[in-house]
Amino acid sequence: MTTTIRLAQQPEADALLARSPLAALVGMLLDQQVPMEWAFTGPYTIARRLGSDDLDAHEIAAYDPEEFVALLTAKPAVHRYPGSMAKRVQQLCQYLVEEYGGDASAVWTDAATGGELLDRLLALPGFGKQKAQIFLALLGKQYGVRPEGWREAAGPYGEAGSYRSAADITGPESLAKVRSYKQEAKRAAKAAAAPAKAAGTTKRTKSGKASKSSPTE
Repeated sequence: MTTTIRLAQQPEADALLARSPLAALVGMLLDQQVPMEWAFTGPYTIARRLGSDDLDAHEIAAYDPEEFVALLTAKPAVHRYPGSMAKRVQQLCQYLVEEYGGDASAVWTDAATGGELLDRLLALPGFGKQKAQIFLALLGKQYGVRPEGWREAAGPYGEAGSYRSAADITGPESLAKVRSYKQEAKRAAKAAAAPAKAAGTTKRTKSGKASKSSPTE
């Protein structure tokens, strides 16, 4: 797993992502509710605080939970929610130890099809459909992991030149494009939700008076 990665936009952190399958998985796990660069710098920060130049699934899985939370919480924090993410990182590593002998790359090295790989990613703790498809696309686009049907299994994130996710980031310019796409998607979702929210704000009570209500009531 040797390639040029620029997800963290920081040389040492990106070098770790390029050579370490577990670092790549952990970075993807951390990629929520924080800027992408912050998330993908996380594995490098964790490794340094563990006194190592890489992450070890066995070590993290066996780490004292409270001490691991403290390790991720120390400033600068690894994530906006270091406590919950520490738990998720440990759960991921424990799963990898139990199912793959601690070898993160075993999740994808012998996957025969994109569908099989997607199923394996979906089984990982902390990986929902979107995260699994983005990571599958990242593997295909930047790590050369391309089982038959990988683009289809990755859904829209597998499309070439889509600039939808971390899978398409190869430098500052593409990062800006992905960030712009995400911001536009959020605006569109907010605009689409506004009419439904407005329609459900009032209803009549038995006395005939208007009362506030939720659109989901």
